[in-house]
Amino acid sequence: MTEPSMTQRSWGPVLEQDGGVTFRLWAPAEVAVTLLIEGREIPMQRTDDGWHKRRTEATAGDRYAFRLDDGTTLPDPAAHAQLDDVHGSSLVVDHGAYVWQHPDWTGRPWAETVLYELHIGTFTPEGTLRAAIDRLPHLHALGITAIELMPVAQFAGRRGWGYDGVLLHAPHPAYGTPDELKAFVDAAHGQGMMVLLDVVYNHFGPVGNMLPRIAPDFFHPERHTPWGAAIAFDEPAVRRYFIENALQWVVDYRFDGLRLDATEQIEDDSETHLLIELAETVRAAAPGRYIHLAVEDQHSRKSLLNRDGGIVRHYTAGWNDEFHHALHIVATGETGGYYKNFLDDTIGTIREATAKGFVRADRAKDRVGPAPQDPLPPDVNINFLQNHDQIGNRAFGDRLENQTDPDLLKVMTALLILSPPVPLLFMGEEYGEVRPFQFFADFEGELADATKAGREAEAEKFGGMPEDKTMADLPDPLSEDTFERSKLDWSRAATPEGRQRMAFLRELIGLRQRHIAPLLKSGTVEPHILPADDGIVAIDWRSPGGTLLLRANLVEQNGAPSPLPGETIYSFFPGAGTGPWISVAFDRTQRISEPKVPSTVPTEMVFERSPCISATS
Repeated sequence: MTEPSMTQRSWGPVLEQDGGVTFRLWAPAEVAVTLLIEGREIPMQRTDDGWHKRRTEATAGDRYAFRLDDGTTLPDPAAHAQLDDVHGSSLVVDHGAYVWQHPDWTGRPWAETVLYELHIGTFTPEGTLRAAIDRLPHLHALGITAIELMPVAQFAGRRGWGYDGVLLHAPHPAYGTPDELKAFVDAAHGQGMMVLLDVVYNHFGPVGNMLPRIAPDFFHPERHTPWGAAIAFDEPAVRRYFIENALQWVVDYRFDGLRLDATEQIEDDSETHLLIELAETVRAAAPGRYIHLAVEDQHSRKSLLNRDGGIVRHYTAGWNDEFHHALHIVATGETGGYYKNFLDDTIGTIREATAKGFVRADRAKDRVGPAPQDPLPPDVNINFLQNHDQIGNRAFGDRLENQTDPDLLKVMTALLILSPPVPLLFMGEEYGEVRPFQFFADFEGELADATKAGREAEAEKFGGMPEDKTMADLPDPLSEDTFERSKLDWSRAATPEGRQRMAFLRELIGLRQRHIAPLLKSGTVEPHILPADDGIVAIDWRSPGGTLLLRANLVEQNGAPSPLPGETIYSFFPGAGTGPWISVAFDRTQRISEPKVPSTVPTEMVFERSPCISATS
């Protein structure tokens, strides 16, 4: 059998031009498979490489399933929609039927990106895509340019974070239909905002996954991930399953990009790593569009983020966890869990993470693509003070608003928005949401018990238990009350405090678009960490268009900031002689040459050497 190209679809139903539909299922462990569709039973044709195929008359909306030789009935693992739960019937979807209102949208440059992460189920009281559309003008008015949706692929039950998906091609019906997901993306484009989707390609959820039964070769039982047997990405059919999934979201739904979860758990010994082939295929399938692919990678592999003459080769950016972890220690004083790994030179970690990122890059494991480049532009890092993990995996899902001094939070937020790495906000952060975002799921039986026990371990890793609480006080992740408690309180956005917070962020984002985005577009941007007193972050980013100067004091001891050369674009100093403060300026007289100064000439020859930065120097 001839292998289809990666831009052709092999998994899932394919609507043919003559009106028929071709159904395919990779089930090498099954001798015979029967297609069940709207009351008809149609034997499928088996090929030597384990595919079962049948073309028949069908239309969009028809219900179908597969029956195995022993009578077991299962949905399509690559269904584009489900009638209800992960065990029920699949639905035929016509992706060409949706009429796009903004068909000429091509996206936005990465330099303009301000990300906003949200969970559809808790973003609004209704928890639906339709309801979320009504909130898009709020994000547009704030200055958000890109939305990052937490996973929407179908998982077991009616509520969950989405990282236990099992039918990865089907939007969860609790959120809406495929056309409603397209309408959300379409409406965001109409507001000038990109939409990226969080996808999980490192494991399947524990309920509803029939692939081990019909295709044992889908997995490598001798390899293990935190969730079980590793996926066999070196198997062609498996490889196509995930690449076609990425193509579906970018081509059929017109997402502007993807965020790939925990890519360090995607092991592949193929000549071309799955991550590389996926990125190349997706980019080739969307010519003329800005496509942004982000990774969460605990190994901080630079090779994934290589540039070719300033052009993104594969992945655009990666989550910069070290920026969060070190700042969280300063903000809260917490030292438990994995925060203890950042107690040594916390301020130094903040400086390095803000200026360059990759503080703890594992070079020994950086073997995915071409040799990693150094340096990389600063916007290969996505920085954040909060995200779904860093809030929701805490014992009680409490937000930073409830944990730190307001002035320090203001300084940290300005540091986030006005430094060159791409900033990410978590839903509700813009108006100072105080409701928690907690872990919730919809499992039953032994799995429910295991989920509860797992939350205790997660609580210890993410800061530990508050002194006045015990494990018995932890919220029940299976309770619907936990889910409801995690929904945003939009009334807070209308309070004086909420409006003031939004005005503050709107100002910062506006400054970023006027000063930081042009800096990132100007060519080479060279970060320079300057010597400074303990507690002070002093960084210059030098470019052909000028130099961005940032000074931030994160401790109580230091006094007032010193004036900076050039135009001061933002300054916050609460007064009283001490306390946190930040000052940011842009000096157009300090420039670097483009192309860069030859490597034989020390960079310091272009600038006067900077003295140690102190509060009064």
